[in-house]
Amino acid sequence: MDLTYTEEEEAFRAGLRGWLAEVLPKLPGKPSVDDWPGRRAYDTAWQRMLYDAGYGEVHWDASATRRLIFLEETEKAGAPYVGANFVGLLHAGPTIASEGSPEQRERWLPPVLRGDEVWCQGFSEPDAGSDLASLRTRAWRDGDDYVVSGSKIWTSHAEVADWCELLVRTTPVSAEVPKHRGITWLALPMDAVGITVRPLRTLAGSAEFAEVFLDEVRVPVGNRVGAENDGWRVTMVTLSFERGTAFVGEVVACRRLLGELARAARASGRWDDPVLRRGLGRLSAEFGALWRLTQWNVSEAQRTGGVPGVGGSVFKLRYSHARQELYDTAAQVLGPGALDLDEAWTRERLSSLSYTIAAGTSQIQRNIVAERILGLPKGR
Repeated sequence: MDLTYTEEEEAFRAGLRGWLAEVLPKLPGKPSVDDWPGRRAYDTAWQRMLYDAGYGEVHWDASATRRLIFLEETEKAGAPYVGANFVGLLHAGPTIASEGSPEQRERWLPPVLRGDEVWCQGFSEPDAGSDLASLRTRAWRDGDDYVVSGSKIWTSHAEVADWCELLVRTTPVSAEVPKHRGITWLALPMDAVGITVRPLRTLAGSAEFAEVFLDEVRVPVGNRVGAENDGWRVTMVTLSFERGTAFVGEVVACRRLLGELARAARASGRWDDPVLRRGLGRLSAEFGALWRLTQWNVSEAQRTGGVPGVGGSVFKLRYSHARQELYDTAAQVLGPGALDLDEAWTRERLSSLSYTIAAGTSQIQRNIVAERILGLPKGR
């Protein structure tokens, strides 16, 4: 493991800092949180700026360390996040880069990097959330197409997406075919006939998730990533990116928020509370350790060919709970302001409640750590 940076990497950091300092003051104001077409336009315009400046490739063509530097510096500078296209840039794109054919990489990766196309994720179903292998959405072969019927839920940004990374069952579960097999990974065009999208409103009042209903939707066989019935393995690649490196910017943001909370506590007089001070100190240590764990995960990904390993589950497990504790502590510092839904940090606090569920529940992460890292027997 190497947690130091080379001269070339530090030069990359310096160049990025200079570019961000030049362009960020010129950006237009962000659209309303409820204006998803406007947010898509804003987020993809930023991605196009990154692409034109030579930074569009950092999400999969650059080294893992450069990706880490990029995410760290853009978050510190307050640059726009990947936003509406986080699935394309952080999940589907890296998966296609790792598992797709040359033709698939050429078709799908450049439009994501340019900000031309947005992806959503069609994994979870009403009866297949934590137990993803229990999914029931069917796909059967008909000539050069798969015909897909079923439904998905918690589909991020489906209402503004061009493509969906979709998991389907191509072979029914049987005594010979366990549920983890018989699954296939497809790229679904969201303008295909037979798709219905119904937005879901969250506790914070936003609607970045949706239900997606599929009624005999035809998907070309050429849109399959990996072999038929090998989708579970491909999905593990997707989830390793989701759990391993997709939260890098958020760790940096949490560390910045801790500094803001300490200043607010001093200004309000709450700094005199020793329990609050200890809580902020412990969280500072927690996020410092999580940042080092992120560096370790990135170092391991670089050593093993770019795909994060099971260390991502260790990170995801602790980060989910630490983030909730951070926003609970913020509520103590801010007092009655914690009830103001118009404040961005308040919406983030409500959003933090989902982190122990999204991207694999904490229970699932504990199983992965127990079985794949500690070598404990599987539970029954």
